[in-house]
Order: sequence, then C-alpha cells, then structure tokens
Amino acid sequence: MAVNPIDTEAQDLDDVRDASWAPALRAIPVAGIRKMVNLAASMEDVIHLSIGQPNFPTPRHIVDAYIEALEEGYTGYTMDAGLPELLTALAEYYSQRYGRTITEDNILITAGATEAIYLALTATSAPGRQFLVTDPTFLLYAPLIRMNGGEVKYIPTRAEHGHQLDPQEVIDNIGMRTYGIVLNSPSNPTGTVYPAETIDAICQEAAYRGVYVFSDEVYDHLLLDDMEYPSVLRHAVDLDNVMVASSFSKTFSMAGLRIGWIISSQGAIKKLRRYHMFTTTVANTPAQWAGIAALKGDRSCIDEMVQEYAQRRDRVVQLVSETPHLTGYWPQGAFYLFPSLPHGANADQVCLRMLQETGVCTVPGDAFGEHCSNSLRISYSTSLDKIEEAFERMVPWLAKQDF
Repeated sequence: MAVNPIDTEAQDLDDVRDASWAPALRAIPVAGIRKMVNLAASMEDVIHLSIGQPNFPTPRHIVDAYIEALEEGYTGYTMDAGLPELLTALAEYYSQRYGRTITEDNILITAGATEAIYLALTATSAPGRQFLVTDPTFLLYAPLIRMNGGEVKYIPTRAEHGHQLDPQEVIDNIGMRTYGIVLNSPSNPTGTVYPAETIDAICQEAAYRGVYVFSDEVYDHLLLDDMEYPSVLRHAVDLDNVMVASSFSKTFSMAGLRIGWIISSQGAIKKLRRYHMFTTTVANTPAQWAGIAALKGDRSCIDEMVQEYAQRRDRVVQLVSETPHLTGYWPQGAFYLFPSLPHGANADQVCLRMLQETGVCTVPGDAFGEHCSNSLRISYSTSLDKIEEAFERMVPWLAKQDF
C-alpha cells in the first residue's frame, strides 16, 4: 500500500515532540525533498527532476584505485585528520589553484561535505550567536545552527536578479550578535554563482568585523560558463575567520564514497579534529585512496561532465521560458534551476499534485527557505531525453492550472 507523505510527516512531528527526544531534534525539519522522493518511490513511471547528485559513472581510474586499496588491505583507520597522502595532495592542489599557502594542518578529511558543514556549524553555533544565511539555500545550514541555540537571520535573494546575493545587503545586516555568514556558490538550489566582487566584499568586511565566513564549495568545478571560480580561499584575508567545505561528490561523481574536507586555520582544524573523533572517527579509508587518484589522475572527465551539464542547462532554461506560469533565469553553475510560479502560488501543493498527476518529481521551494514558497527546484542531473519527456508532461498540465 502506498504511504501518504502527509501522514508520514505528521508522525515524524509527533515523534520529535515526544519528551524522550532531545529538544535539539526539534530544530530539524521534515525534509521537503524526502517527502517528494518517498511518494515517488510508491509510484510507477516517475521522471525525477529532484535528484541532487551526478548521473555520470565514477571515472574508471578512481574506481580502480578504490578496488586496489581494498585488495591491498587498506581497510583500517587512518589518522584522525585523514590519510596523510590525501592531505598532502589536497594541500598541493589548493595552494596551486588559489595561489596561497595551504598546508596539511589546514585540512581535515570528513565523511563527505555534510560532515564538514556539520562540524563547522555545530561547533560554533551557540545561544546569542547569529548567522546570516541566504534564502533560498541548501536545507542543511539553518537546522544545524539552531540545534545548538544559534539564531538564523535570512538574507532573501530574488529570482528577478538571478538569485544573486547583494553584498551590501549582507554587510548592512551584520550586527553586534553576528557570528558567521554562510555562503554556498554555486548554489543549491538556484545554480547561482556569486561573482568575485561579491565574495571579495563579504570576505573583506567579515575580516574587519571579526565575523566568520562559512563557505560550502562542493560545486566549485561545475561552472557552466567561461569563468574563474571565485572561492573564499582566493579572497579571504587569511584563514583565521573562514571555514571552507568541499568534497569529491559532485566534481568526480563520487557521492556515495563520502569523502569531503574542511579548510581553515590550524587552530580551528585542531579543535575540529577532536570533535571529528567523536562523530565519525575517520572517513572511509579506501575512498580516501580513490580521492588521491581523482586529484592526481586525468581530469578530462570533469570537462566532459561540465559540457554535458551546460547543454542540459541551456535546454532547461529554454523549456522553462516556454512553460506556462514558470519564470526562470540563467544559472551559471551546479545542475539546478529554481524557477518561480506566480506570486502567491503554493509550490508545495503544486509539486505534490504534479507528481501525482504527471509523474514528474520536483522539489518545492519551501524546502530551501522561508521566502520562496512559490518556487520549485528542477535538477538537470538526468539525461536530456528524460528532461524533454518531463516537460512534455509538465507543460500541458501547468497550462491547465489557474493561478
């Protein structure tokens, strides 16, 4: 029997309110993504424009390195900071890419970027500390801040401006209680890439005001236009007030291998290493060897993936422009578009009905913030054929809707 996602959500909320659970659990919402995917799993002939992971195979030389590590018996614990060879490879890679000295002591290997972000935000959030977070943004940040009593102040971005972040708006919202600014570029869910001048202005002001910058850079290689990636590592005054998270998941299609890292000052990394030991202890050892192969091997696979994503982006933008009641823009990175429905439309209900009636699964905007309830996320990490078929179903259905 199919599970009603609304019933599941209500049950989860009852569980959270149970006095036997820690109060911090109440800060974790029922994920809108999960609600849609759970319902889709009970249906047949579903086209997913909802999945946020690459649909390309992991490159062969990376798979071979993983298998070789297993066969060589590299299945025990590494050092708590990570495999020394991977730390060295990452230090060399980032030092060369951004023209600043990054040492092994500036890096901690984690179980994916999710653990890196978890460590950074839960280790620093506390009552009385405020964090500026863009809206919409990836659903992970705000709950982690609130779990430890921190306060989230949203900085809304607007579809008519391509969801670009106004650095002056960020600066104007820095107050006496502001502890950190959370950035994600290219963005999930919007695909927006913040230009160098935006990153530079925020980094400079944050350093002057003694405010941390937390930067999620997992999509840093998925730039779909000819541009240089404006990393916080390139623009930060130093590493004393920044924490940068990234991983192999998106760049090399290694999402399930769960290898990420965090880059910060040596002092911050020492503290986070201690915290890391009491969470996951160490990251997957054979996958760390695979990560070395990714960094040192042939990277033409990245160019091939980016070229394909760019073609899909171009087509999705065109299709959205031709779809009744949807308004899009031009995303420059990742593999997402976050188009808007007419003002006042309830995207949660629209996405739910569209899935039930057409079999196309998208994600409603309120999964990503408080100011985007009339938007929906479209992921084009699927084939062009599937994208075309999805819009063949969506266009006539949306044309019949009365907003």
